[in-house]
Amino acid sequence: MSALGWRFLDLFEMNEAVARYHGLYEPWLVVISVLIAILAAFVALLISSRMVAAPSRRARWAWASAGAFSLGGGIWAMHFIGMLAFSLPCGVSYSPFGTLLSMVPGILASGVALHVISRIETPGLG
Repeated sequence: MSALGWRFLDLFEMNEAVARYHGLYEPWLVVISVLIAILAAFVALLISSRMVAAPSRRARWAWASAGAFSLGGGIWAMHFIGMLAFSLPCGVSYSPFGTLLSMVPGILASGVALHVISRIETPGLG
C-alpha cells in the first residue's frame, strides 16, 4: 500500500522534459506603475479631506464617488501596468470586457474605505 502512495507522488515531481518559462520585467513600466499608485493614493487623500468639509450629504457623496473612481482606477491601472511590465515567452491576451469589469471591485472597495475614513472623528476635536 505504501509503495502505491509513493508512485502516486512521483506525478508531482518535475519532469526533465518540461522547460520553465523565464519572465522578464520592463523596469520603466514598473516605475510608472508605482508612480500611478502614489498619485492615486495622494488624490484620494486630498478628496477625503474635501469629503469631511462637504456642506451637504449630496456633496459628500459626489466627493466620495470622485475619490472612489480615482483610487479604484489607480489601483486597477497600477495592477495592469505591472502585468504588462512582465513578459513571458508565450501568448497572453486580456479580454477587454473582463479587464474593464475588473475595475469594479477596486472602485467599490475604495468607496467604502473613503466613506469610513471620512466619518472618523478625532477624540476631543468634535
